[in-house]
Amino acid sequence: MITTLLFLTFITMMLMGVPIGVALGLAGAAAIAIANSSSQWFGLLAVPQNFYAGLGKYPLLAIPMFVLVGSIFDRSGVASRLVNFAVAVVGRGPGMLPLVAIAVAMFLGGISGSGPACAAAVGAVMISAMNKAGYPPAFSASVVGAAAATDILIPPSIAFIVYSILVPGASVPALFAAGMIPGVLAGLALIVPAVWLSRKHKMGALEATLPRPPFWASLRDAVWGLAAPVLILGGMRAGWFTPTEAAVVAVFYGLFVGMFIHRTMTVRDLFPILRESGELSAVILLVVSLAGIFAYSLSTLGVIDPITNAIVNSGLGEYGVLALLIVMLVTVGMFLDGVSIFLIFVPLLLPIATHYHWDLVWFGVILTLKVALGQFTPPLAVNLMVSCRIAKVRMEETVPWVGWMLFSMFLVMVLVIAFPQLALWLPHHLGY
Repeated sequence: MITTLLFLTFITMMLMGVPIGVALGLAGAAAIAIANSSSQWFGLLAVPQNFYAGLGKYPLLAIPMFVLVGSIFDRSGVASRLVNFAVAVVGRGPGMLPLVAIAVAMFLGGISGSGPACAAAVGAVMISAMNKAGYPPAFSASVVGAAAATDILIPPSIAFIVYSILVPGASVPALFAAGMIPGVLAGLALIVPAVWLSRKHKMGALEATLPRPPFWASLRDAVWGLAAPVLILGGMRAGWFTPTEAAVVAVFYGLFVGMFIHRTMTVRDLFPILRESGELSAVILLVVSLAGIFAYSLSTLGVIDPITNAIVNSGLGEYGVLALLIVMLVTVGMFLDGVSIFLIFVPLLLPIATHYHWDLVWFGVILTLKVALGQFTPPLAVNLMVSCRIAKVRMEETVPWVGWMLFSMFLVMVLVIAFPQLALWLPHHLGY
């Protein structure tokens, strides 16, 4: 009875438009209060305790830092310089600008692991450039929204950090290494339909008439941005700093590049940057802490074991259960952001993964791939929402284009499921 009330309260508040974090916290608190009705006030002490417990974890310090890195590199003009360099490398022609948009989004994934932030940074530069070259705005928004989804796979990734908090058996360095190959494969898979659709529908007719940036000049401008992922990921691999410390190093590196190298930022720009990243970080961390109350209520009420038993004994088998989880999480990903999905579903799915002896690092990559698909699956795809706002188009207009990209990334997920070593080879090779 209390379990039913827990989920009904949560779903009802979600449908009423209550923010996800508030809905999680209130539903969990209500369930805890009812379960401890004989000593209600004493039982409610679990609410503030789990609010703090959900937040008081060292790896979570990396989240506001990586969000801040994304804002700094967006304002410092690194994205536009990377675009110029990529165009200088691949040249001009039908399908080349979509290829550049995807490549730059993948590269920015090695600086800040936030999909919507990447969609904003790349979209601000690429969508107007693609429109000038003759690409339909809906197609441009589709390419940028899909490309930004690779950011939560390519390290550093906020989604992987949250997953490591929920799953003690999966370390952040192992997850970062495991996401590299699937993330690159996902980006390459997106390039194929983007270039094919451009040439099939004769888009970008004006692109060949635009000047090609000089190679050496664009390389000189982009070299500081190109060095950022080397510093962040190389420093972690060399043991110079932890993932959390790497985020702080990346912040100071971005400030140095923006204020002293490119000189596109001043001290006056710091306040809006800090305010923007502070607001976004506060939202993420508030959801994390309130989800701690919801997770505690699930474990206290004994909800997880019956759900696990029902799924395991459903007769679907191992791969049938995996297919069910794919359908469920991709569907949920249309409506919720990746952090919220992990916080709600990982406590429920972890016993299933343990029952089938799935590798927890591989399972984290699979879950992240599902969330990445959901980030650009209409009707409420968070990445696509950002790119559509920049392109000034309705999300419905992107459906003919984004469907091909969803299919391509779905094939990558099938490959990683069929061949787990695509995710596990690199962390095993690096000794994680």
